[in-house]
Amino acid sequence: MKIYSYEDLSRHNQIKDCWHLISGKVYDVTQFMNDHPGGDQVLLSTAGKDATEDFDDVGHNESAKEMLVKYYIGEIDSSTISVKPIAQDTTSSFGIKTLQFLVPLMILGLAFSFCCW
Repeated sequence: MKIYSYEDLSRHNQIKDCWHLISGKVYDVTQFMNDHPGGDQVLLSTAGKDATEDFDDVGHNESAKEMLVKYYIGEIDSSTISVKPIAQDTTSSFGIKTLQFLVPLMILGLAFSFCCW
């Protein structure tokens, strides 16, 4: 079994040289580009990247999963995959406190205006 780095994978992102990473396994799907039911652009959009989420989200049936076997070329070296940083909450506490004050005030203002008209 061959081990590829994520950098190796990322170089194979063309229509005539298309690799995907799915669940830690590397697949060369170049020969499948013209046969893919969703078209070659679907495969090209995730070429040279981790396509696991996209593959799973589509809900491929067992036959599609079995088809992957013939395109399998190796495993990914997980130490070469950069960890995506966890998105930090950019909402300021000042903004939240301001909204917590203004929204009820606006509701009271609307209620008062309807009562007095």
